[in-house]
Amino acid sequence: MTLDHWSSAVDMAAAVRAREVSARELLELHLARIEQVNPSVNALVSLDPDRARAAAASADEQLASGAPVGPLHGLPFAVKDTHAVAGWRTTYGSPLFADHVPDRDELLVERVRAAGAVIVGKSNTPEFAAGSHTFNTVFGTTLNPFDLSRSAGGSSGGAAAALASGMVPLADGSDMGGSLRNPASFCNVVGLRPSLGRVPSWPADNAWETLSVGGPLARTVGDVALLLSVLAGPDRRVPLALGDPGRTFAPPLAGSLAGLRVALSTDLGGAFAVEPEVAAVVESAGAVLAAEGATVVPAYPSLPEAEDTFRTLRAWLFQAVFGPLLAEHPSAFKQSLADNIRAGEPLTGADVARGYRQRTALTQRMVEFFDDHDVLVLPVSQVPPFPADQEFPTTVAGRPMETYLDWMRSAYFVTVTGCPAISVPAGFTDEGLPVGIQVVAPHNQERRLLEVAWVFEQATRVGDRRPPL
Repeated sequence: MTLDHWSSAVDMAAAVRAREVSARELLELHLARIEQVNPSVNALVSLDPDRARAAAASADEQLASGAPVGPLHGLPFAVKDTHAVAGWRTTYGSPLFADHVPDRDELLVERVRAAGAVIVGKSNTPEFAAGSHTFNTVFGTTLNPFDLSRSAGGSSGGAAAALASGMVPLADGSDMGGSLRNPASFCNVVGLRPSLGRVPSWPADNAWETLSVGGPLARTVGDVALLLSVLAGPDRRVPLALGDPGRTFAPPLAGSLAGLRVALSTDLGGAFAVEPEVAAVVESAGAVLAAEGATVVPAYPSLPEAEDTFRTLRAWLFQAVFGPLLAEHPSAFKQSLADNIRAGEPLTGADVARGYRQRTALTQRMVEFFDDHDVLVLPVSQVPPFPADQEFPTTVAGRPMETYLDWMRSAYFVTVTGCPAISVPAGFTDEGLPVGIQVVAPHNQERRLLEVAWVFEQATRVGDRRPPL
C-alpha cells in the first residue's frame, strides 16, 4: 500500500498493523507536511516533535513484540487545546493559561492514547472555545487552507484546518454551538456532533451539563467512524454516558438510501438568514440524496424556543464556569466573551428552569418530527468562510448580525435538540470556498447517521478536493 499524507486514517492504521509502514515513518511524513504548511495556516500549536518521535518508536516496539495494539496504533494525532494532556502545554486559547501544563489526561485523551495514537501537538482554538472563528492572543489566528484570507471556523478550527492541510489524519474537537460542525464545513472535512453521552467527558465541574460534547473530525466519514469507535463508550465516572460500546460505530460503513425519508430545509422556515450560495449547495444535496433512492421533501421541525434556550443556558454556564475568573482578571478576556459571561449574571433560577423546560419541549418535538422523517438536512453554517480579519460576519443575506452568535443559529438550534448531527462536504462557492451540509438524525442513531453521510460522500466525492497550498 502506497501512503501519503492524504491517505485515509483507516488505510494508515491498516498499513501500520500490516507492517507496511512504521509508526516512525508515518510520523516523519506528517512532520514534514507540518513544517511545510503550518507556518501559513497556523493550525497546530505547542508542537513537540521529539516527544512524538519517542511515542512513535514505542508504538513500533509494541507492535514488534507481538502485543495487541489499538485501532489508532501509530497514527499522528492533534488534541484540541481545550483538552488536557498530561505534561503538555494546554492553554485553552487564553493568556491566563499561556504556561499551563496539566498533570493528567482527560478521558478523551486517555482513550486516544490507549488506542495507540501518537500525539504531535495541540490544535488551535479561540479563547476558551468561545466563538466559531479560531483566534486568540496566545497563538494568533488559524487560517483557512482553501483561502488564507478566510476563517477556518471554530472553535475546533485548528483541528479542521490541520486535517484539510494534510498535517494529521485525525483530530478531536468539541461542540457547543457548532464547534465541530462549523469548521468542518469551512474546511471541507467531516465533523460529527454526537448524541449527549455518546462521548463521555471527565473530569467535569458539572457532570450533568449537556450543551457541550466532544467528538471526532477527519477527512472522510469512515475515518470519523473510526475515531468515534475509540471516543465512544460508557465510563463508570460519567452518569450520562451511553452504554453502547465504541465498536458499534467502527468502519467499514455501507448502506443504501433507498426508502430513506429526508426532510430538507435551507432556513427552518425563515428561522435564520442564509446566504444564497449556501442555500444552493443544500438544495443540490437534496438532488443527490434523491438520486440515491431517498424521498426528499421540504419540511422542518418547529423550534421557536431554540434561540432563548441556547442563549440562556449558555450564558448561565459561562457565568458559572468563567465568572469568578473574569471578576479576578477583567481585562484578560476578549470583549465578546466577557459580555457573554456577564449576560449570565442577572439570570435567575426561574430563567434557567425555563431554559430546561423549553429544551425538553424541543426534544419531544424532534422525536415527533422523526416519526415522519428519518433525517433532517439543513445548512451547517449560514455563510461560507468569511474574512479572517473579522471576528464574525456582520450581515447574512443582507440581515444584520448583532453578536458573534447570531450567524450560528443553523448549528446551535440543533444543539439544544440533543440530536446527533454531522457536517459533510457538499460543494464550493464560485470563489472556491467550501460548504458542507448538516445531516441530523434522531437521538442515539449515530450509526445510521454515519451510513447516510457515507453514501452521500461516495456519491459526490466533494471531500476529495484539496486546498491549493
